[in-house]
Amino acid sequence: MLEIIIYIVVGILIVFGLVKVIDSYLPKKLRPVLSIVLIAGIGILAYMNYKAIYGPVEFNKVKEKRYAEVIDKLRDVRKVQIAHREINRSYAKNFDQLLRFLDTAEYVITQRRDTTYIDEEYLATYGVDKYIEDYVVDTLGYKLVKDSLFGNSNRYKTMMEVPYTDGKHMKMQAGLLDIKGVNTPVFKVEVPKEWILADQDKDLLNQELQVKSVDGINGESILVGSMEEVSTNGNWPTTYGKQD
Repeated sequence: MLEIIIYIVVGILIVFGLVKVIDSYLPKKLRPVLSIVLIAGIGILAYMNYKAIYGPVEFNKVKEKRYAEVIDKLRDVRKVQIAHREINRSYAKNFDQLLRFLDTAEYVITQRRDTTYIDEEYLATYGVDKYIEDYVVDTLGYKLVKDSLFGNSNRYKTMMEVPYTDGKHMKMQAGLLDIKGVNTPVFKVEVPKEWILADQDKDLLNQELQVKSVDGINGESILVGSMEEVSTNGNWPTTYGKQD
């Protein structure tokens, strides 16, 4: 805001100063030349003012649109990683492994039903029937993980591709974290903001890389998961939707 005020004040002073020079000191034959210069200067100043006022507004529109698309992809990656851990008890270390998992892995479809049966030992000991309540889990069939997570969509095939880049892929890490002597699987997937906004104003981009706000995405990357703690959360605020 201070920058905008400075631009406006400087512009007003320049205009009034040039008008005074034209009226008071310059010969009439030079006035057309200076008028052209003045018009050009006003045009440049108007552009600078536009850039100072509307540049950040347009930057934020572009940023929010692109961030939302990247976050949607990160949500997909997280869903697949969680499924990978449920079945394999670990997270995938790269996208090739994750795609192979989706092409082959299946969920077991089960059904639980209650049942009762006689306690034979109790009957033999006391000669009295005693029923034990229990349950049985029946296997009904199998379903591919990719069908369960994505239905008929094949967007999972490009979930690693970062929009608005020259084919860059998200960065992925996975491994084990020692939590009180227990090795616990963790993963992290991140996309540098600089990739997403490479074609935008460099000064505004540098400001975005340093942002610290409850309404913004802090840090230099949009990410989900962590290699330092057990978490599958993303670092985006609720303005981009719920974490799930």
